[in-house]
Amino acid sequence: MINVLPVILCGGSGTRLWPLSRSAFPKQFLVFTGKNSLYQNAMLRIHATKAPDVRIGETVVVTHEDQRFLARDQALALGLQQISLLLEPGARNTAPALTLAALHASAGGNDPVLVVSAADHSIPDQQAFSQALLSGVRCAATGAIVTLAVPASAPETGYGYIQRADDTGPYGESQVLRFVEKPDLQTAKRYVQSGNYAWNSGIFILRASVWLEALSKFRPDIHESAGLAWAERSYDQPFVRPGRERFLAIPSESIDYAVMEKCPGSTFPIQAIPLNAGWSDLGAWDAVWQAGDKDANGNVSHGDTLLADTSNTLVHAEGRLVAVAGVRDLVIVETADAVMVADRSQTQIAGALVRQLGQLNRSEHLLHRKTHRPWGWYDNIEESPGFKVKRIQVNPGAMLSLQRHRQRSEHWVVVQGIAEVTCGDKTFVLQENESTFIPLGATHRLHNPGTLALEIIEIQTGAYLGEDDIERLDDVYGRVAPTEAKTP
Repeated sequence: MINVLPVILCGGSGTRLWPLSRSAFPKQFLVFTGKNSLYQNAMLRIHATKAPDVRIGETVVVTHEDQRFLARDQALALGLQQISLLLEPGARNTAPALTLAALHASAGGNDPVLVVSAADHSIPDQQAFSQALLSGVRCAATGAIVTLAVPASAPETGYGYIQRADDTGPYGESQVLRFVEKPDLQTAKRYVQSGNYAWNSGIFILRASVWLEALSKFRPDIHESAGLAWAERSYDQPFVRPGRERFLAIPSESIDYAVMEKCPGSTFPIQAIPLNAGWSDLGAWDAVWQAGDKDANGNVSHGDTLLADTSNTLVHAEGRLVAVAGVRDLVIVETADAVMVADRSQTQIAGALVRQLGQLNRSEHLLHRKTHRPWGWYDNIEESPGFKVKRIQVNPGAMLSLQRHRQRSEHWVVVQGIAEVTCGDKTFVLQENESTFIPLGATHRLHNPGTLALEIIEIQTGAYLGEDDIERLDDVYGRVAPTEAKTP
């Protein structure tokens, strides 16, 4: 029996898919088709792979500390109870992330086969994926390093390429001769015509011990520093936290640069198995259009849309009717607080727009108007100088932190459910259509003791209404209290 651990690398901000993808809610947690997010699909497609000689174990997710509740909640929504979330206090790229996963998988002398996948790719053909994955797992069980290589069907310049040998082994594998970073158009055309180049999917399959051994040979600095961070880990199930300062001292490097590109011709040969399953990394809006289900005019639409005399266009509506007429080759994305319109051939421009928003000290690249929290969510309905109106939903049994504000007071009106309110030294219950006032500086907490969702309207008034004007005194979710609140 081959023991397999899925390793989902769930970092990154996906700025090229703005305005849908934001720093606090990046693209891996978004739903583009069906009912599941890209992250959920990444887990499901591995667990859906079945064979008598393969046993899929717990799911290991490596993600940023700030995204831990999103990652946990979306995994639990799938019914995945066996999950460990390894939390990075800062971005250090994929090689340190995989190293943490390999060290975790090696506990107790275990040496499972790791299936390492990004959380934000699209692979629609489950049967073809499962066939390639099982071949890769069986090959990796012998000690090989395996990558799933996507047959290059077009001269894409945004992908890395893999040159493969002609001969194939018992699992359909062929030896990787070299990795090539994103080529220019003429070079990419030659690669496609040659027939022995494939796109690098970034899906790797190998034993935990093989990764650690190869890393110690090619990048001993990462191997050593990651080991020191892991030695200082702490547990708060399902969360595992490496030592913060030790982790931040790890050199930042990708899996490809740190190890994989050094394997050809070394004592760690790497094998490629074809993956012909409709793979896309959804790296930009044009890729979303290419991967989407098109109508007779080549349009891909999501949400409440109305199209007339329009072709080869992507229209994504989140909350309102988006009507489009007489256009060609566009990307139109609507959210509650931003609308982007771009030529489909220029959708890389979204990253530049995000940088401009940062330079202008705006927040639309960081947060959606509707923001998820471990207890539920809030939606900023209206804001002007001196006041802000929020719609807040608290999940059954959940509660916000015990907190106070130095710059604002709040009015709460219950519109659905039952609210248990703590304000100062008093605790009381509010029913629908009842309200209360939270004075500036008062210690307070909101709790939903019921079995249905609690919704309130919160009206804030004050000189400064930023989210960082929160002093947390107690929190069941272990969130670190911010430092001094801002002054206006």
